[in-house]
Amino acid sequence: MASGEHRLSFEQPIYELEARLEKLERLAPQTPETSGELRRLRRELTARKKEIYGNLKPSETVQVARHPNRPMTTDYFELAFDEFVELHGDRTFGDDRALRTGWAKLDTFRVLAVGHQKGKTLKERTDCYYGCAHPEGYRKAMAKMRLAAKFHLPVICFIDTPGAYPGIGAEERGQAWVIASSMYEMSRLPTPIICVVIGEGGSGGALGIGVGDRIAMLEHSYYSVISPEGCAGILWRSHTFKDQAANALKLTSKDLPGLGVVDDVIHEPLGGAHRNPVLMANRLKVYLRNQLRQLVGRPLDELLQTRYEKFRRMGVFLEGQPPAPADPPEPPRKGGPHEPVGIARNNSIDPV
Repeated sequence: MASGEHRLSFEQPIYELEARLEKLERLAPQTPETSGELRRLRRELTARKKEIYGNLKPSETVQVARHPNRPMTTDYFELAFDEFVELHGDRTFGDDRALRTGWAKLDTFRVLAVGHQKGKTLKERTDCYYGCAHPEGYRKAMAKMRLAAKFHLPVICFIDTPGAYPGIGAEERGQAWVIASSMYEMSRLPTPIICVVIGEGGSGGALGIGVGDRIAMLEHSYYSVISPEGCAGILWRSHTFKDQAANALKLTSKDLPGLGVVDDVIHEPLGGAHRNPVLMANRLKVYLRNQLRQLVGRPLDELLQTRYEKFRRMGVFLEGQPPAPADPPEPPRKGGPHEPVGIARNNSIDPV
């Protein structure tokens, strides 16, 4: 059974099968009939997980991305990296606990790791503002990224936030400006950058550390310009339309690669990353290692030019077929000595 007590409504058939399987393993005597029933239940459980998680609605994907037992940034720091030494403070205001930075080692690669942290306990979530970073968090991240570039170290960013902190204090300290500045600096940072959406990728809070040479997302995460609730509140004036908003936003791993927003999708363990964090961390580690091998050592001018072109190609500016070119205008006629240019004898206007 999945760890913890948080249960998603669409997973109810899975919980029921897991409960039956657990009860049979614990209470039934070991007989050939029992062994056969156990094998049948395990096959049925696997088939049901594949069926449910292979056909998630966008709104259900959002629920999985927000699951409280889903591995967070600090879990990957511990499980995917061999070493991690945290760096604190932005040297201006304070140390934002919603955005963590530090030196890390991934096999033979030494990197700077950056990521949003939501928190697990109520106290930690309060300290981390549920993963909603303040301006000092983005300033901290950028200062450490510049330091990584100075020492020729790659940067790895883990994105997991519903959005940047929307409070008055954050706005007074330049929230919008610092996110825009962060995106600009990352676009020209002279070192390889890999960004991975591990849970929620919401709004500018995600984009603030989301500009890189490789953009990946976990299979059941989401990446969007706004949360479904925020979109429903703006368009329908009610959060009750969040399911319709999730459908319209095209925010899942099934939609975004085709739109050119995401390069790669990292498959999660059967039933979601929250059911097997260790396996998920191993898959993430393999992906990061492979991408670092491709990016490290490339000429910096080529790396930056490719990164620039990657983001310039995103988005659609013209929909449908372009209009046919109009016929070129006729050259103007010259009038006689008593006839002004552009005036015809029938008092109509000639093209000039």
